[in-house]
Amino acid sequence: MELQTYIEYLKNYDGPEVTFMEVCGSHTAAIAKSGIARVISPKIHLVSGPGCPVCVSPSGYVDRLIALAKEPETTVCTFGDLLRIPGTEYSLNEAKGQGASVEMVYSPMDVIALAKEHPDHTYVFGAVGFETTVPVYTVLLDEMLREHITNIRLLTALKVMPPVIGWLCDNGAHIDGFIAPGHVSVITGSKHFEALSRQYGIPFAVTGFSPKELVLGIYGLLRMWEQKEELRQQGDSLTKNFYPSVVTTEGNTIAQAKVEQYFEPGPAVWRGMGEIADSGLYLRPEYAAYDAGSRGLDEDHKINKACRCDQVLMGKISSYDCPLFGKVCTPLSPQGACMVSSEGSCYQRYLNR
Repeated sequence: MELQTYIEYLKNYDGPEVTFMEVCGSHTAAIAKSGIARVISPKIHLVSGPGCPVCVSPSGYVDRLIALAKEPETTVCTFGDLLRIPGTEYSLNEAKGQGASVEMVYSPMDVIALAKEHPDHTYVFGAVGFETTVPVYTVLLDEMLREHITNIRLLTALKVMPPVIGWLCDNGAHIDGFIAPGHVSVITGSKHFEALSRQYGIPFAVTGFSPKELVLGIYGLLRMWEQKEELRQQGDSLTKNFYPSVVTTEGNTIAQAKVEQYFEPGPAVWRGMGEIADSGLYLRPEYAAYDAGSRGLDEDHKINKACRCDQVLMGKISSYDCPLFGKVCTPLSPQGACMVSSEGSCYQRYLNR
């Protein structure tokens, strides 16, 4: 079938209303920029899920980074988006303005050069991300061990997708299908979502990020949803890979082994959703010397009690339904985590209104 055929099918769809959720921040950005939601049938609702790692990091994590940045001879290094996320009282950027030692870096490997240049100074890296990013931190750890670097610590807010998707399904997020994260699937393989599709009877479509790939993925997801009972009766999978150029069934097994070498699963707090079992990754006990106190970091409260980021992250409302959106909450004055990051659903909705 030609691309135009897929578009026409989605545009003219007149069946029951369906809601599909993308659980990848890059998909959120790509869908918003492409304008796909404006050309498909109004009966197909596309909602954003908890796929922005900065957006789901709890305020307690930010508070811990700020506390570390205020310690003598200690510098917190992290990516730009994390500098703006609100903690209980203020952000890392605001803490830096008050004298805390905070540096933005473009890669975790940048910290290696800093640590070697200043061996008596401690560098804490704010390691945030999903399955896509975790292998990068294993490379950092490999290098630290190889060069016997002992003045780097990781404060991790690393999370994995399947537990939070299951949590959404169990807690009233009425989703008919998931646009599975393409970048995550490169590492994990499309099989990562098979158990969820079987348990909940919900289709998953792994897809890429170009408008053509997104249209194909959404079309495939809709067709699976329409035929799901027939597919289940035939024993066919409700997880399909529409991104075969980079995603395989098994994924990158070498990267998976490295992650398992350094990290183990544990409970993690997701901003707006609370603690979800086995949804986090933490350094194994044998590498505890490189951890800066990552476990047990919770969320205290919203910076603005009218913020509805929690419901946006769960797909229960659109950004437009939040009373703060586009008024007091903008990219220049974010009131919640969804407006902080370029991958946040509110940020993208604001830019692409």
